[in-house]
This record gives sequence, structure tokens and C-alpha cells, in this order.
Amino acid sequence: MQEHYHPQQLEPLIQQQWNNANVFHVTEDPDKEKYYCLAMFPYPSGKLHMGHVRNYTITDVMSRYQRMLGKNVLQPMGWDAFGLPAENAAIQNQVPPAKWTYQNIDYMRSQLQRLGFGYDWQREIATCKPDYYRWEQWFFTRLYQKGLVYNKTATVNWDPVDNTVLANEQVIDGRGWRSGAVVEKREIPQWFLKITDYAEELLSGLDELTGWPEAVRTMQRNWIGRSEGLEIQFSVNGAPLNVFTTRPDTLMGVTYVAIAAEHSLAKQAAQYNTHLADFIEQCRHTDTSEATLETQEKLGMDTGLTAVHPITGEQVPVWAANFVLMGYGSGAVMSVPAHDQRDFEFAQKYGLPIKQVICVDGLVDDLPAAITDKGVLVNSGKFNDLDFDGAFKAIAEYLHSQNKGQRQVHYRLRDWGVSRQRYWGCPIPMVHHNGEIVAAKGEDLPIVLPENVVLDGTSSPLKTDPEFYQRPDGERETDTFDTFMESSWYYARYTCPDCDTAMLDERADYWLPVDQYVGGIEHAILHLLYARFFHKLMRDEGLVKGNEPFSRLLTQGMVLKDGAKMSKSKGNTVDPQALIDQYGADTVRLFIMFAAPPEQSLEWSDSGVEGAFRFLKRLWRLVYQHQGQTIEKQAYSEADKELRRHIHQCIDKVTHDMHQRYTYNTAIAANMELMNHLSKAKNAQPAVIQEGLEAICLMLAPIVPHMGQALWTDLGHEGLIIDAPWPQVDKTALQTQTVTLMVQVNGKLRAKIEVALDADKTTLETLALAEENVQRFVKNTPVCKTIVIPNRLINIVVS
Repeated sequence: MQEHYHPQQLEPLIQQQWNNANVFHVTEDPDKEKYYCLAMFPYPSGKLHMGHVRNYTITDVMSRYQRMLGKNVLQPMGWDAFGLPAENAAIQNQVPPAKWTYQNIDYMRSQLQRLGFGYDWQREIATCKPDYYRWEQWFFTRLYQKGLVYNKTATVNWDPVDNTVLANEQVIDGRGWRSGAVVEKREIPQWFLKITDYAEELLSGLDELTGWPEAVRTMQRNWIGRSEGLEIQFSVNGAPLNVFTTRPDTLMGVTYVAIAAEHSLAKQAAQYNTHLADFIEQCRHTDTSEATLETQEKLGMDTGLTAVHPITGEQVPVWAANFVLMGYGSGAVMSVPAHDQRDFEFAQKYGLPIKQVICVDGLVDDLPAAITDKGVLVNSGKFNDLDFDGAFKAIAEYLHSQNKGQRQVHYRLRDWGVSRQRYWGCPIPMVHHNGEIVAAKGEDLPIVLPENVVLDGTSSPLKTDPEFYQRPDGERETDTFDTFMESSWYYARYTCPDCDTAMLDERADYWLPVDQYVGGIEHAILHLLYARFFHKLMRDEGLVKGNEPFSRLLTQGMVLKDGAKMSKSKGNTVDPQALIDQYGADTVRLFIMFAAPPEQSLEWSDSGVEGAFRFLKRLWRLVYQHQGQTIEKQAYSEADKELRRHIHQCIDKVTHDMHQRYTYNTAIAANMELMNHLSKAKNAQPAVIQEGLEAICLMLAPIVPHMGQALWTDLGHEGLIIDAPWPQVDKTALQTQTVTLMVQVNGKLRAKIEVALDADKTTLETLALAEENVQRFVKNTPVCKTIVIPNRLINIVVS
């Protein structure tokens, strides 16, 4: 053993030892409890950042700990390799996206290996490889045959610079999140998956995910957005115009109907109204994200059309409004200014009538704001004096009898649009033939994305490559899949990545569900919701058995520096590779786990990294000084017993912190405290010191695996520490022969005494009365009685 700690020399040697022994390759073992631990796989952007390092360190610590508990542990790694950044980089660097991506994968893989992460690299996948996306294409054709896929012309957010569709979440202040271009509204054919068919199951299933953070479950509940109400039929020029409302009790207060600017009625009216046409064009460039809709100025224009009220028969004006979206419901809403604040502000702005039909504290002549609370109906004809429930029932029954309304459950969730007008993605396996669309044949899969291409930055090369799209049976689809498709099922493919005859095989039944999933809370809705949906689709195809993909979810906090999230634009990033080169991987891992609990944000500290390095050097030095001692177990002295009590108290706490609480920072702190006790234990026998050092090595092995392995060997052990069992608490070592008792006089604390555990009441009373401070309060006063609570306190009662 070298006297000094040199991680740059040590760590590659240990990693080579792992590689030679194929330590992390795992196969199915029905005789062992399985543990599948997974971190969200990275996009191969070029280099790891500290967020990656934190995420993957957490999961590696979990995996190594579970393995030491004797479980059969799977921890794979792969690459979410498709996406727009590769296209942009390819244009800037004049290289095909595939070449750029594969180069990045090679470099980032080497970084992950240098950090000592225990991945089964034989299961590595890259979503841009045909042997992966082949099965995604096959599955899409199966869903198409089952009616769960459809194609329709839809209004979308179009980025004119990136030439692609953007989700609402990717539009920021009316501009594309990546290009910064003003977003337009366009109507183009799009492919959709019917996620709404699974809305109720996705919602109810959240109640079973007790291992997920409540914040994530709440976000998904809100995103799915279940609401019960009535679909009500107004009519315009004799044609039905349906609206949905959760407040049918306010129906008699409707004074106008608002429709989306893209609604067919608005477009028809605009043919004869240039001002309306200009307004519709203005709305095409409006950000439709929810945050913007909530805060933007509410604008509208009278279409000149009127709608017939389904109960009163009154004519109410139809307005085009920028706060109504065509993609939600029918693109029309009934407006009740007296009882909806948005409708109230719009009515005031444009001088529209406001009619109160709900009474909470009496009628108000001039409403200062909308009355949104539920109450009793007024000004509502035969429905007057009904409360909310009564009005809901009565209005629903009346409209149903007139064929003008029915009860419905609506969801905020929309079907998943999976088309992207980009090149670097999985080709959609559909063929356009004689005006019809058919699924690609199984023998034609995979439809391979050509990789040796030149990008001009204006359009996808798939659209200009006849060798790709021209087929004997028609023309191939030239759109590619949204990259969320690939990340929605990769966790399952890890279980059988070498299967070339099916999407999944029986090995998936052994490993799934994932026992512990780790990733950022920013993925709470889209990725995690889509993965849950995909899992249910695979279940219904007979590919998997369970209902949910991830049993437990941990959302790790961000890595901050100077109080802000690390980012290149802020100039506050820290290069993990530079730290590894200077301090070694174990120091980086130790700091990451010690600086904050996993779910909290971590504030970067250069001095904290240096402190972690000093601790490891001290531990190394302590083992070095212990080497050469004769380990011959003798009867325990009092000093030995005291030190063993510290050792096993530490094991007890660390086991609880790592297994139950995931508070690795306190587990590390307990080991630091134990090391201090070992350093000061001059009178303890070497066998007890050895016991303490072995315990520290075992408890820190998941966190600092290179040092753990080296010191384990230096302490005289053969084999790998990762295969050693987790240390067990010796309960006899926790027992003490004495106990500290509180001494009270008339209920007030006056002293503390150390007594034997088996001391009788007479002895305890004698020792308590002998205390000087107790004597001050007792003096010559007779003792009325002595109350003893075993192992806790003595209360001396004097008159």
C-alpha cells in the first residue's frame, strides 16, 4: 500500500479490475430478488455537465448499495440520440448528424466510465440505431391496426426557421424556444396517438404510485385535467355549435359565445370582413402556451354571426377571441361575464351585456367583478331558486329531452401529436398510396434513416431524396417521430437489447417494473406521462405484464453555483472532467452525495470539493498507519466496548439513512464522525480498529467505490468489496453497562448521574442525594418520597 493517496493512479487500475471480472454484467436469476435501478438516459450533447454527474452518481450509489444487500441488480445506460440539436450542430460543423452524434456518444461513454459508474455496458442502446427504432416502427403499425393511431390536419405551432412543429411548451413569448423565431399557426397533416383513450386509467393509476413524489402526481393529475359537465348545443345559421361547461348552472347568464380565431365560422365570416381577417392573421402569431393565455391581454372581434341560446332561443353574438384554442374541445366556449372573471373583463372591454344569474349575497346592480362562487339561481326562469346540484341536474335533464345537451366527462389532456418535420429522427412507417395511407409491411422494417446526408438548414433531406420516399407501393411518409417516442419505452428494451425477433421477450417480465427511477422534475409531465401511456399500450399488446413502468421515482434537485442554475450563458459552469483530473472520481462522487440530500438543490462549493478530498486522504492515511498491526482478538476492554458502540451505532444510522431516508449526506457525516473516533482511539485493540475501518470501507463503498476496493484489499480481504455483504449491526455492542439519569428535586432538574444499569432504588436514592447540587435544594428537609422511572430519572420530593 502506498503511503499517500493518488486517485489518478488508483482509479484506472480498479476500473480495469472491474472490467476484467465483468463485474457489472447481469443476467436473470429467479433465485435472487431483482433490483432495477435506472437514471433517465442522456442526450449525447458532447460532454457531461454536473447535472448529469449528480443524477448518475445517485443511481450508482443506490445500485451498489442494493447489490451489497444481495440483490440481483440491473443498472444500464444508453443514449437518447435523436433530436434537433444534432441537426443544428451538423449545419454549423458541416458534418452529418449521425457522425456528430456517434462521436459524442464515444466521448461521453468514456467520461461515464472514468467516474466509475457500474453499468452493464453490454446492454447499451442508442435510439438512433435501426436495431432499436425498428421495433418502435413495428409497434406503431400495430397501434395503427388497432385504431390507436390516426392522421388529421391540425392547427400547429410552426417555427419558420427550424421548419418544424413545436409543442405549446416550446413556444416562449410567441417565439420558438430554440430558434427565437416568431411562431406561426399552420394547418398541416399530423400523426396522433390516442392517449385520450387512456386518460381515465392514467389518472386513476396515479393513486397506486405511492413511491412517487406527490408533487409529480399532482402535476400529472392537473395535466390530465378531468372535469364533469355538460356538452351544450347552441346553433348558428341552423348548424350546431357545441360547447362544454362545468357550470351549467350559469347557462341562463350567457351573453355571447367566443370561438377560436381558427374556427371555421370565424374564417367564413372573415371572407367578408377584412378587419376580422387581419385579427385572425394576428392570432396566428400568438403564443398559445397556458402561461401566456393567462396573462396576455384578452382581445376579440365580433364576427357578425349570432348563436341561438338552447333554452331561451335568444340570439347572442359570436366573437372571435384570442383566448379560445381550436385544439381544446370544440374551439368554442359559452361566455357568462357575471360569473367568470375572464368573460367579465372581456365584456367590459367591448361593452357586452353582463347578466347575474347566481345569487350568493343578494343581487348586485353594478357588479365590480364576476361572482364565481356557487349559489342559488336567479333570473333563470323555471330554474330559479335551485342550488348548483339541483340546477345541474334539472338543466341536464331538460337539454337531454330537447336533444340539445348531455352529461360528459372531459379531459384537458389532448391526443399526442408525434409528427416532426425534421430529418434526424425515426422515420414514420407509413406509405401514401393512391390517396390512401397504409402501414409499412413488416418485411420492409426497419425503414432505415439515411445517415450520410448534407443538411442545408431549410428542409429535411428526406423530402428531397427520391431514393428514400419513392417506393413501388407509393410514397413513404417523410415526417419523423417526436423524440419522446424513443424515450417512452427504452427502459423496457434494456431488459433484452439483443432480442432480434421481437420488441421485447420474456426477460422483460423478470426485470420490470423499474424499481427506482431517477431524473429531474422537469420531466414530470411529458416524458413520465408518455412512458406510463406507452407501458399500458405495450401491456395491451401482451409485451409486458404490469400496469406501470416505474415503482419508485426520485426527482433530484438542480446543481447551482452562486445561487443560480449552472448554464453556459451565465458563465457559472464547472467542468466535471477537470475535477476528475485534479481530485479523482471518488472525490467528485463524495462531494455530490455529501453536499445536499438528492431531492434538494445542491449549491456548488470549491472548498467543499477540497474538503471531500482531504477526508479521503485522512481515511487513506488511517488505514496505512493501521497496516502491519497484529490482529489478534482479545477480551474487550472498556475502551474497546466504547469504540464498538460507536462503530455499530454508525452502521445502524447509515443503514437507516441509505435504505429508508435516502439522506446520503447524513450517512457520510456519520462515517466522518466514526473516523474521528477511530483516530482518537489510542487504547483500543487493533482488532476493534480493524472492525471500524472495515465498516467504513463497506459503508462508503457505494459512494467512493475505487477507494473502497483498494482499502478493502489493503485490510487483508480478497475479492471485490461490491460482492461483500452490507455490515450488520451487533446489537450486543450497542448495550451499555451504565446509564445517565436525570435527578430532579420537586420536579426540577438539579443534576445528572451515571449509574449501573442494575442499580436498585436504595442505591439510586443514595447516589442522587450525594450530589452537591441536590444537597443545596434538599438541605435538612425531610424526603417525603422518591420516584424512580427506570433508566430515565429520579424525582426526590421534599416537604
